[in-house]
Amino acid sequence: MLRRVRNPLGVGPVGMREFVLLVLFCYLSSRSAVPSDAYDPIDPNSNITINWDLQSINNQSNSYTVRTHTRFESTTTGFLLCAQVMVSIHNYQLYRHIEQPGWRLSWNWPGKEVIWGTWGAEATEQGDCRRAGPLRQPPHCCEPRPVFVDLPPGSPYTRQVANCCRGGTLSSLTQDNRTALAAFQMAVGLVAFDTDGSRGPQKPWGFDLGVPGYTCSNASEVPPTRTKVDKTRHVQVLRKVSSCSFFLTWRVICSFSQYREAAAPSCCVSLSTFYNSTIVPCPKCSCACPTSPGSDPSSTAKALQGGDDDSVAPVVRCSDHMCPIRVHWHVKTSYRDYWRVKVTINNYNQVKNYSDWNLVLQHPNLQSLTQLFSFNYKPLIEYGNYNDTGMFWGVKYYNEMLLQDGNVQTEMILKKEQGDFTFSSGWAFPRKVYFDGHECVMPPPDQYPTLPNGASATRWSLTAGPPLLLLLFLFVMV
Repeated sequence: MLRRVRNPLGVGPVGMREFVLLVLFCYLSSRSAVPSDAYDPIDPNSNITINWDLQSINNQSNSYTVRTHTRFESTTTGFLLCAQVMVSIHNYQLYRHIEQPGWRLSWNWPGKEVIWGTWGAEATEQGDCRRAGPLRQPPHCCEPRPVFVDLPPGSPYTRQVANCCRGGTLSSLTQDNRTALAAFQMAVGLVAFDTDGSRGPQKPWGFDLGVPGYTCSNASEVPPTRTKVDKTRHVQVLRKVSSCSFFLTWRVICSFSQYREAAAPSCCVSLSTFYNSTIVPCPKCSCACPTSPGSDPSSTAKALQGGDDDSVAPVVRCSDHMCPIRVHWHVKTSYRDYWRVKVTINNYNQVKNYSDWNLVLQHPNLQSLTQLFSFNYKPLIEYGNYNDTGMFWGVKYYNEMLLQDGNVQTEMILKKEQGDFTFSSGWAFPRKVYFDGHECVMPPPDQYPTLPNGASATRWSLTAGPPLLLLLFLFVMV
């Protein structure tokens, strides 16, 4: 005999369906939320924009001949065109920069395009250029998916264009907006058009910046790029092709996600104060564990054998947190109307120097920062006049480079705001810490250093502590 099993959830068929739909909705919501991790609340409008400007197009005939292996094929599905293209990469991120080995821009051609020449950058591979036919000077690149890298500093002047030749590095907007832009120019042949050519050339697709953590959109048509040629005149990208006018500017938007870049963090935070002898270390295994793969110090020699263009894997000094970078926040002194903080950045990476590093701190008292030593500083104000986030970076020719197994440090003096300032409940510690655009692991709040029993949350200081102890000792002796 078959017997109906009672519903363990105590709901009817309709209620069961609703429950299953609710579980399915929550699962799909968690899955669909993955792409949104590129949103950065500190810099909500951050992105890297790639502009593709077709500066000129020369129409030579209504058909072209393409050599395929050992035979020649004629086609009338396009035009034999030579296009002059300017590609520019704009870093619109306030505090994230691109460091060595730099960007490696790649894309897919829609047809059988070839690149005859380049200025400001170069393709890493020439590819098979037999389809271009017998020529005195072969094309620069015939790859269906070319990969372009920036030229190094000091390249010949005849190969340069404006804003090129920095080895692929891009500064953040806050540190130096003049070097937050890169550009290169190329001459492209066999440009793919539509059958009648009325809708302009076909767009390249599958753009990739070649930097971990970044994903790029498809190219979209935007208003033509305007360039200022003197104090009062602008020119824009607008050319005629086959009696039709085209606004030939395409744009690609690339966004960053720390979770796409790496499965583990790359920095951590430790805390200490003058009023508590306890030093709160970085959480154990913040970035890795000492016994995890890649933490063996013997791999240092192997990493040092990498080429100059290779991205060297971090070889971290053995520690409980195994992070390449540790940021230490020390509440140093409390005065009557001010308090003093010391921040130290330690480089535990034994094979890498961090050039043009930056540090982002989030704390409600940064709006009252009075004095800073040895670092540059600029507030990051993205929400009205609310100033609780600041960016710090090194002084040029002094401490702009964080050396292997070294450190940089600063001290800051902040004014105590009446009604807000307190040493209790961990208020004196930062809310978030970022190093080179990566969020650092903070200790749990319940482990923060606490005030001694009976101490005032606002008046305790090193200058007041010793006299009070002396008076207490004299009172006991009497």
